[in-house]
Amino acid sequence: QVQLVESGGGLVQSGGSLRLSCAASGRTFSTYAMGWFRQAPGKEREFVAAITSGGSTVYADSVKSRFTISRDNAKNTVYLQMNSLKSEDTAVYYCAAGSSGNPYYLTNRARYDYWGQGTQVTVSS
Repeated sequence: QVQLVESGGGLVQSGGSLRLSCAASGRTFSTYAMGWFRQAPGKEREFVAAITSGGSTVYADSVKSRFTISRDNAKNTVYLQMNSLKSEDTAVYYCAAGSSGNPYYLTNRARYDYWGQGTQVTVSS
């Protein structure tokens, strides 16, 4: 069982930056792939970024070159650095943990077994 707690969300102006954190419980964090998803009002939850246990990363086209996912296994934490934020980035952001593997498959929500409660990110234009 893995418990995930997100933090770092908030209100930011367009063009600004935020860093989200996701702290995980358990001693097997390093073996999990970690992902970030987001859900805007009235829309489906969508993939943002993921990182394998080995450190390989994959990003949604909409955030590529603006967002960076990283992990610190010593702290059981995964991060999402978000730069050049746009109003369309406004959403609740969720952290997820699942079995590691080919980064391509980590874009699918079904690959993840554990989810956090989410943190709100609001970008004002």
